[in-house]
Amino acid sequence: MTLHMKLKSSIAAVLMLAGVGLATQAANADAVDDITKAGAINIGIFSDFPPFSSASADMSIKGYDIDVAQFIADQLKVKLNLVSVTGQNRIPYLTDKRVDVLMSVGYSKEREQVIDFAAAYAPYYIAVIGPAELKVVGKGDLADKSIAVNRGTLEDTSLTEAAPASADIRRFDNYNSVIQAFISGQTQLMVVGNDVGAQVLARQEALKPEQKFQLLTSPSHIGLNKNEDRLKQAVNDAVAKMLADGKLDESSKAWLKTPLNPDNLKD
Repeated sequence: MTLHMKLKSSIAAVLMLAGVGLATQAANADAVDDITKAGAINIGIFSDFPPFSSASADMSIKGYDIDVAQFIADQLKVKLNLVSVTGQNRIPYLTDKRVDVLMSVGYSKEREQVIDFAAAYAPYYIAVIGPAELKVVGKGDLADKSIAVNRGTLEDTSLTEAAPASADIRRFDNYNSVIQAFISGQTQLMVVGNDVGAQVLARQEALKPEQKFQLLTSPSHIGLNKNEDRLKQAVNDAVAKMLADGKLDESSKAWLKTPLNPDNLKD
């Protein structure tokens, strides 16, 4: 073999090894590497989902979810990019890697076939709400009480299953009607999710409404793509830190108008 041929052969071997190395590096790259390289994390949110996320007076998006999203970005030392998603497109946005994680994802076995779930970070529950002066501590106390609920919802189903036969369940076609019936005194109680309930607890100081007890608990998780173990650990670590240092409790008081009960983060 001539020197020229040997040189060509050596160069080809080096290039081949370099190609293998790059391919291996690409195969080993994960979402954390991509996020770090980009200097930003793309987090999918519902942009009109108060009190978890919604436009504030200055038109920036704020809420419980945004507090958590910002903390995750800070822990990864990258910029936070909020991406507005809908219930229909958010899973495709995640699997197509248009977002790195999704906020406010309820766990289900069907979803688990497609995506992975980090730790629960936000309470979601259905609660009975009434004025402070009315004593209601459990299902039995619903007897002979008038209760407003949104017709055909999970709240309606949960209330119907829990309420004694003598409860006066009054069904309305939307949440505004449910709230109006309660605050105007048409009903003594209302049953809503804690997202809707937070708005009433914050605004009705004269009525002094309070949560009496919960009918159902289903916490929100952070969704991410499967096999992203480093990102999942980073998200879990961020949530655990917020829980340990009281930041989640602060966000709950600020946005949900009630202290955080850690039991509400259990599926």
